[in-house]
Amino acid sequence: MMIAMPRLVGPAIPPGRLARLAQPVLDLTDMALRPWQSSDVSAVVAAYSDPDIQYWHARSMTEAECRVWIDSWPVRWAEESGAGWAIADEAGLLGQISLRRLYLSDGIAEVSYWVVPAARGRRVATRALSALTAWSFARLDLHRLEVNHSTMNSASCRVAENAGYAMEGTKRGEALHPDGWHDMHLHARLSIDPPREGRPSN
Repeated sequence: MMIAMPRLVGPAIPPGRLARLAQPVLDLTDMALRPWQSSDVSAVVAAYSDPDIQYWHARSMTEAECRVWIDSWPVRWAEESGAGWAIADEAGLLGQISLRRLYLSDGIAEVSYWVVPAARGRRVATRALSALTAWSFARLDLHRLEVNHSTMNSASCRVAENAGYAMEGTKRGEALHPDGWHDMHLHARLSIDPPREGRPSN
């Protein structure tokens, strides 16, 4: 039987902080981070058929799986275990960004993102990461945000660095990809680090 050991410090963020917030739309003028909608299903399925997204995220998705995935985000928000946004403009879905491995008690979360092929090269991921970072520090009071990516994924490395996430080190053999175990770069930002582009909204 596991024994609950008393903590000598309180939680970094009190339980309920995220659950009490309405999920915001983060407006970046020409695009926005918004909650997922049932109408996003076909675009998400198409995104997960892209070879690069499949390779780096080691996932594919059917329509039925996508509906479950979209429906899971409000539940995760209420449970304070994660938060996901669609990155979209007037023409449609550009990508996704989410807080995963979210631990409010420790004030820490990992950020995951991808961008559809047609939107690459437009700084979509960098701007989305900067905006979500600003909101997470200003509204949620997170202390530390991390980005982890394969050392072979130079595009993701540039996104993290351009959004002000310092590269802290390499985790050997940390993630299983379709072709085997990859070393992973760890990038991070603290709430006390100088602000970068992007701003909280709502």
